[in-house]
Amino acid sequence: MTEAEIREKTIDAIKTVYDPEIPVDVYELGLIYDIKVYPVNNVYVLMTLTSPACPSAGTIPGEVEERIRAIEGVNDVNVELTFDPPYTQDMMSEVAKLELGFM
Repeated sequence: MTEAEIREKTIDAIKTVYDPEIPVDVYELGLIYDIKVYPVNNVYVLMTLTSPACPSAGTIPGEVEERIRAIEGVNDVNVELTFDPPYTQDMMSEVAKLELGFM
């Protein structure tokens, strides 16, 4: 599998993870800051949460990692959590904004 294919499958996998309080997946919410696929199919994801006090802080990154690990051909996964820059609603995709009534 190529790096591009793994990246695409990674995004698809991330789109199956939802913030329990918001009916939109974490990718469309704009919580994913960066996705890198390194040689030997190692995947790195830099992400944030809607707030540092998010009740799901303990589960969402682990769920993202679990979904990516389930992709055939992925060797290793590293999900890093950051709050810099802080999350704002401007980071949401148009899909998320429509879904949540912001547009």
